Amino acid sequence: MSSNDPQASDSPNQRSFDGVSHGFAPDGRPPAPSPSVPLEALVRDLVENLSETAKAELALLEARGALAGHGAKWASAWGFVAACALLVAMLAVAFGAILALAPHVGPLLATLIVVASLIALAGFAAWRAKRGADDIRTAFRRDLMHEGESD
Repeated sequence: MSSNDPQASDSPNQRSFDGVSHGFAPDGRPPAPSPSVPLEALVRDLVENLSETAKAELALLEARGALAGHGAKWASAWGFVAACALLVAMLAVAFGAILALAPHVGPLLATLIVVASLIALAGFAAWRAKRGADDIRTAFRRDLMHEGESD
């Protein structure tokens, strides 16, 4: 068996590697299968699959929106209940503080101390809420480095 390889020997025990592709295809490359389905049918199936996928994605988005609406409704309802309970608790603390301070500094000064304390607490809470809102705004900003136009 002669070959163009100069190191190949002509001995009968020497195996020819002409049909081997790095050991993965011992009999050479397989012939390309002929398409059994026409191209038009493949394209039609592809369009139908894309249409079904789009419909499924829209249904998923609709379901996620409904779930988010349900969650927002109940979160706001329970948040309102919590805010009302906190208001009543703050009123009780304010009245209790006024009653506790009144014998020591008088009723008018006790009331002014409690009101000033509550205003300071409200100012601190508003400052913290603004920082949280700024963090949210920063998270959704397109240009995080303020290099472009302002929001």
